[in-house]
Amino acid sequence: MWWQVLLAIVVTLVIAVPATAVIAINYQKKMVEAKLGNADEKAREIIDEALKTAETKKRESLLEVKEESIRTKNELDKEIKERRAEAQRYERRVQQKEENIDKKADAIEKKEASLAQKEEALAKQREEISKLSEQRLQELERISGLTSEQAKDYLLKIVEDEVKHETAVMVKEMESRAKEEADKKAKEYVVTAIQKCAADHVSETTISVVQLPNDEMKGRIIGREGRNIRTLETMTGVDLIIDDTPEAVILSGFDPIRREVARIALEKLIVDGRIHPARIEEMVEKAQKEVEVMMKEEGEAATLEVGVHGIHPELVRLLGKMKFRTSYGQNALKHSIEVAQLSGLLAAEMGLDVRMAKRAGLLHDIGKAVDHEMEGSHIQLGVELCRKYKEGPVVINAVESHHGDVEAQTLIACLVQAADTISAARPGARRETLETYTTRLKQLEDITNNFKGVDKSFAIQAGREIRVMVVPEQISDSDMVLLARDISKQIEAELEYPGQIKVNVIRESRVIDYAK
Repeated sequence: MWWQVLLAIVVTLVIAVPATAVIAINYQKKMVEAKLGNADEKAREIIDEALKTAETKKRESLLEVKEESIRTKNELDKEIKERRAEAQRYERRVQQKEENIDKKADAIEKKEASLAQKEEALAKQREEISKLSEQRLQELERISGLTSEQAKDYLLKIVEDEVKHETAVMVKEMESRAKEEADKKAKEYVVTAIQKCAADHVSETTISVVQLPNDEMKGRIIGREGRNIRTLETMTGVDLIIDDTPEAVILSGFDPIRREVARIALEKLIVDGRIHPARIEEMVEKAQKEVEVMMKEEGEAATLEVGVHGIHPELVRLLGKMKFRTSYGQNALKHSIEVAQLSGLLAAEMGLDVRMAKRAGLLHDIGKAVDHEMEGSHIQLGVELCRKYKEGPVVINAVESHHGDVEAQTLIACLVQAADTISAARPGARRETLETYTTRLKQLEDITNNFKGVDKSFAIQAGREIRVMVVPEQISDSDMVLLARDISKQIEAELEYPGQIKVNVIRESRVIDYAK
């Protein structure tokens, strides 16, 4: 029946499952044991191979070490042999040198012995020569009637005269040659520069004249109880001179800018017709502004005329201010423009920087724009202004050396110095006061008269030449060359003058007798 069948199946399964499991376990166990056996065998094989490899490596390493030691030993043996051979060579050389030294020492001893004998002979000869010299000197003194000191002085004097004469001749020849070569080239440069440059010079004084429409205007300018003229003088710092001159008022003042302000203000007041203190103050302020604008425009025009750009605006304004500044009657701005043009032309002739030369020439007298207001010479003030407004070292050196106070460090500075002298010294460029002129002539004669042997001297040709008369008994023809040179050097060191001064030394002998 069905449950029996089911029971049989369950019993069968209960018996079959454990049996199957046991069989599977036994099979797996056998498989594992077989794999373990194979692994042990492979391990033993690997170990055996590793031992064999290690043994082989060991034998190879031992062989390499033995070969390296043998090679090193051979190299050491070779090096030792070479050093021994070298030491033997050195030893042989030392032996040879010792033998040579011994030979030289023997030769030196022989030479010393011979020298000693010669020294003895020379000593005897010296004694004999000194005795003969004394005898000769005594004989010479007896014959000449002079002592040795007197004879020595006589010979020295003769030699001195000969040397002096030869020196004078040589100096004269060298100066002549140098002048011929230098003058020729310098004249070419200077003449070319002067021919290419022309500038007008304005002679100005310390007064300005304002024309009036009629003499009645004088009373209006003076005002009630003089209040108008006092206001104008106070505001401008200029003296108004109202005298008998018809239809004219004279403005007097040392500052040309103040004088120009006063002139413009007065002309505006005359045109306007309303003259009273308040109006005067207003016109003076307008005139000051006009003068400032004029200075700026004049400075810009000067830079454009010369062709120099990049100058600081304040320096441009000061250049324009120089239009109202004069030196010995020569307009300072015109002079600066002319020096700039001459410097540029000279620089072009010599192949130098033309723009830099013009810049230095234009600014060389910039200190004159402020020397009325500040302490110091125009050179010191000019150097300070150039440094303040970042001018280059070439321009600064040209400014401080253009009167020779400082040594010129560049050729451009030398050209500016020459151009300044040309502009100031040419005829009509400057006017000197009578006092300055006479003082310079007197100093020129005093310097010359201080030299020994000078009889008298005369400054002629407006101080361009000094004529020196010498005592012929004290000054020889050769001494004249040296005397002229010394006088010129002394004049250069002590005097300041434009151009050059000719030193003319004259030596003449006169014999006077009377017919009775």
